[in-house]
Amino acid sequence: MADWSAQQYLKFEDQRSRPARDLAAQVPLAAPRRVFDLGCGPGNSTEILRARWPDAALTGVDSSPDMLAKARARLPGVDFLQADLATWTPPRDADLFYSNATFQWVPDHLAVFERLIDALPPGGVLAVQMPDNGAEPSHALLRDLAGAAPWRDTLASAAVLRDDLPPVSVYYDRLRPRCRGFDIWHTLYEHPIDGAAGIVEWFKGSRLRPYLDALKERGDDFLAAYQARLATAYPRQYDGKCLLRFPRLFLVAVK
Repeated sequence: MADWSAQQYLKFEDQRSRPARDLAAQVPLAAPRRVFDLGCGPGNSTEILRARWPDAALTGVDSSPDMLAKARARLPGVDFLQADLATWTPPRDADLFYSNATFQWVPDHLAVFERLIDALPPGGVLAVQMPDNGAEPSHALLRDLAGAAPWRDTLASAAVLRDDLPPVSVYYDRLRPRCRGFDIWHTLYEHPIDGAAGIVEWFKGSRLRPYLDALKERGDDFLAAYQARLATAYPRQYDGKCLLRFPRLFLVAVK
C-alpha cells in the first residue's frame, strides 16, 4: 500500500482517540519504566500515554513515514522508531506494549502477540485495541461493491488485504496460557458522523486505503457508489448526523 495519510486520519482525531483513552485506563500499571506505543500513528495515542505516565521512557513505533513525521512534530520529547510490527524484535526491558487500532493490519498478529508477551518481564503488560467491524454495513457493503462489476478484477487482491478478526475464544486459548492475568472484551461505539459522505471520509483514513490504492484514477467513481450504498444503510438522525456503529476488541494481558 501507499503510505498512510496522517492528515486524513486526524480528521476524526477526537473520536479515534476515545478507544485509545479507554484502553490506557485499563492498564494495571502504576508507574511503568519503559512504554512502547506500537502503531503510534500521528502520535494521538502516544500523547495519551505521555499524559498518564509522564516519567516513563516512551517510544512510538510505526511503519509510516508520514505518520511518524506528524508524531515527532507533535511530541518532540518522545522517541519514535520506523519498523514493521510483523517482523520487529521487541526489547526485553519493556513494562508495557500498548497498541491502539493497528494489529488488525498485521498478518498473523496472534503470533506477534505471543512474541510480545514472551518478551515482557513478570508483571509486564500487553494492551491492545482493534476494530472488529467486519460484519457491520460499512464493511459488508464495501466487500459487495468490490466484488461487483466494474471493480471486481482490479480489487480481487485489495478486498482481502485485511481479514476479519478471529473469535474471542481463539485469542483466549492462544494467549491466556502465557499470562497470569488476562482480560478480553468488546466495546461498541456509536460515532455521530456528518452523513454518508462523512463515513466515506472516516474510512478513507483506514479501511478504504487498499481499495483506493488499487483503483487509482477510478477511485472517485468507486467512492460515489460506496457513498450511495451507505446513505441507505445509515439513515440521518434528527440533526443530520449518521450513527456509525463501531465494535472494537480490547485485550489486556499481564505476564
